[in-house]
Amino acid sequence: MSAPVVLIAEQLSPATIAALGPDFEVVHVDGTDRDALRAALATADAVLVRSATQIDAEALGWAPKLKVIARAGVGLDNVDIKAATQAGVMVVNAPTSNIISAAELTVAHILGLARHLPRAHGSLSAGEWKRSSFTGTELYEKTIGIVGLGRIGALVAERLRGFGVELIAFDPYVTAARAQQLGVQLVALDELVERADFLTIHMPRTPETLGMIGAEQLRAMKKTAYVVNVARGGLIDEAALAEALAGGEIAGAALDVFMQEPPADASLTGLPNVNVTPHLGASTEEAQEKAGVSVAKSVRLALAGDLVPDAVNVAGGAIDEYVRPGLPLTEKLGQVFASLAGTAISSLDIEVHGELSEHKVDALRLAALKGIFSKIVSDPVSYVNAPLLAEQRDVEVRFTVDAESESYRNVITIRGSLTDGTQMSVSGTLTGPKQIEKIVGINGYDLELPLSDHLIVFSYVDRPGIVATYGGILGEAGVNIAGLQIARDEKKGTALSVLSVDAPVEESLIGALRGAIGAETLSTISIDAQ
Repeated sequence: MSAPVVLIAEQLSPATIAALGPDFEVVHVDGTDRDALRAALATADAVLVRSATQIDAEALGWAPKLKVIARAGVGLDNVDIKAATQAGVMVVNAPTSNIISAAELTVAHILGLARHLPRAHGSLSAGEWKRSSFTGTELYEKTIGIVGLGRIGALVAERLRGFGVELIAFDPYVTAARAQQLGVQLVALDELVERADFLTIHMPRTPETLGMIGAEQLRAMKKTAYVVNVARGGLIDEAALAEALAGGEIAGAALDVFMQEPPADASLTGLPNVNVTPHLGASTEEAQEKAGVSVAKSVRLALAGDLVPDAVNVAGGAIDEYVRPGLPLTEKLGQVFASLAGTAISSLDIEVHGELSEHKVDALRLAALKGIFSKIVSDPVSYVNAPLLAEQRDVEVRFTVDAESESYRNVITIRGSLTDGTQMSVSGTLTGPKQIEKIVGINGYDLELPLSDHLIVFSYVDRPGIVATYGGILGEAGVNIAGLQIARDEKKGTALSVLSVDAPVEESLIGALRGAIGAETLSTISIDAQ
């Protein structure tokens, strides 16, 4: 039997090749040359890429033997995960390879802002000697505001403590106990922006976090304050930031990431009080080598049929064919749960009911945790690191399986307690020959609605005219309702509406909906690609 073919489509370190071991035929190709890539993919069992090679649906069509795509890095913008999943191809990356490099770059940018290093360098390089023009500020006793206290945010806090700063953070999913371990005080976002001398953001980019530091937050900051973004482009509203910098509302900013890369113009990057770098968060020799070695090990595991820790779209190892369709459903239920929670979770019960109990279903527990934490942390979440994230946040996780299921052949339920005492639950199932993914319960309300990419969920006092009210508001705004389910609790006199819509809903429209129907709760949910 011939050895499996591993295609190296970009320049990788010798350590990466060594980590693959001797059991494979290693083939090199320039992945940016589409004709060469097409020819090489015809016999490839695995392909390793960085960021330049596009592994899209077309490329997947050229690769009948392909079993795994490995991205030697964190981001997966150049890999069509949905198409890979449909083709049964595993996608792996190296989610922790750059966290130290990103944290160190954050600290470097904070120091660069504090001491005006780029401008001072440029001035001296131009033959000037203007010491008085670059008087800076010490970090000592300054307040550092960290938005997002995940792995990178925590590393930033750990490194900054030695400067004698006061550390405050906003992260609705982090418990006070975890923050105390890090020496950080948890505060509301409004308080953080008012108090921070330096604000650094470390959140995932989702519809909810896009532009979360906008004109309102920038106006509330001190005129002497600085903002830093080494996480994801778009977390800080770039137009609002440019206006705040030009108008003197804040002192300066440092950016490593942008909404469009490279930026289309210099309206922001050309300002004198902005320090910029071209997305260098992972650009260290150590991070690049860690990434290559990590994905090489994952390729070995994948081709051997073993559990793959960093698989982003399917769980590695042998998964029963009856169980496999439940993985994406369970992951989506986790995303719905986390989006509805909106605050820190203290305990979770992941329940599997019905015929699935006859099979090995441990992977469903991992899928639930992966879905939940993908909405909570800024770093990539895999089937293996998700339980570790729960452990780090002191979330008690219980997993139960039983054969009883009254209304459906199988039901998967995620229940949880939040740190404010609230109890929550989300249930789902697969129905029909096409295995349609459906939500069948939220917080005790029974319903049946196909899962879609964009949902609006709200509860309110049950009374006539509510459907017409929110239907009219959404209709006037051009938002199409693709599906609708209403469930009632006659004892409480409340109702729950779940709408599937064709696109994300603007925050201003959400405010209008909340006020018009007198919503007791209202959440918007966007399901991320898996």
